Amino acid sequence: MEPDIYLSPANFGLPDFEAETDKMRLANVVKMYNSPEDEYDQKIVFSDLEQYDIALIGIPEDRGTLYNHGTAQGADEVRKYFYTLFSHWKNLKMVDMGNIIKGNSLQDTYFAVKNVVSALLTKDVLPILIGGSQDLTFANYLAYEEIGKIVNITAIDSVYDLGQDNQDINARSWLSQIILHQPNYLFNFTNIGYQSYFVNQESVRLMRDLYFDVHRLGVVRANLEEAEPMIRNADILSFDISAVRQSDAPGNFKAGPNGFTGEEACKLAHYAGLSDKISSIGFYEFNPKLDNRGQTAHLMAQMVWYFIDGFVNRKNDLPHLTTDDYVKFIVAPEGFEEEIIFLKSNKTGRWWMVLESENKENTKYRPHQFIPCSYSDYQTALNNEIPDRWWKVQQKLM
Repeated sequence: MEPDIYLSPANFGLPDFEAETDKMRLANVVKMYNSPEDEYDQKIVFSDLEQYDIALIGIPEDRGTLYNHGTAQGADEVRKYFYTLFSHWKNLKMVDMGNIIKGNSLQDTYFAVKNVVSALLTKDVLPILIGGSQDLTFANYLAYEEIGKIVNITAIDSVYDLGQDNQDINARSWLSQIILHQPNYLFNFTNIGYQSYFVNQESVRLMRDLYFDVHRLGVVRANLEEAEPMIRNADILSFDISAVRQSDAPGNFKAGPNGFTGEEACKLAHYAGLSDKISSIGFYEFNPKLDNRGQTAHLMAQMVWYFIDGFVNRKNDLPHLTTDDYVKFIVAPEGFEEEIIFLKSNKTGRWWMVLESENKENTKYRPHQFIPCSYSDYQTALNNEIPDRWWKVQQKLM
């Protein structure tokens, strides 16, 4: 079944620009899915989507939020700013598929998102989702279950959205729903930017017991480049705009005085675009009712722009495809029985560690045996210490 039945055209207005200066604005570069035919453009249908690399989808759904009602209007507000930006890419192949039609129930909306995203993934089209509340990450995850792919999820968020025991799914409990969901297709979860005073110690211990990766805001901001391999390890990236401080992104009920700056948020989005592994991304929790002069909408539009800029400049250097373009380094830490293998890409200078699974016949985890890392992990191994990234993945593959 084609996803047309789940979609409606986006509804937003743009300022008028002179045609002479307007041709490279995104409004004239991005194609509109299922748009009315005219004498110049033919209507884009689902069978045409193989020619595109990226699809933008709005999700006007906020029934999963607890306090942040109003996020359903977020996608079209972001579009108002996004489509005034200039394209810098001659080879951009992007389509705007409009908005998911809100279902009779929240579960109906999840079902629609799952089907649209899974249909795009099978056509090798990367969805950019603009919500809506962050529980829509669960619907995005279900799309990978639909195609049978085991995934890593990275969330840029000020909290872990674990919720309480037996709590229904919502924007504060979607992660626990994914962890408990059967069959389970989650290999690893990473949080970037949690703020300690928002997270209880029991949740921190649970994350560690599950060998998940969690990184405090202050640690990440102190060396933002170290966030790049954390993001590069993801298949799904979920960005809660509340991770950005209120002065830069006021349009969120949970917006607080601390968080990433707008510039840092754009840099994280750019890292995500550069990652050859990320195959879907979602931006959530933007509430236009709380925004100040469109500031948050404008920031999110720029974050999407930076993600696209990274995507267009991907280098296709995933080591599980080939290791011919890599320099191999082998480190044997003292007192450690195994050698640690590092790969450095000749194309990008990015680093990976290689970890062999004890189960040689099980190939489903093979892509996860290449662990994105940084030069600092290599230095750690040279100092006879085991990199934390290596150890956590080794526990999962045992």
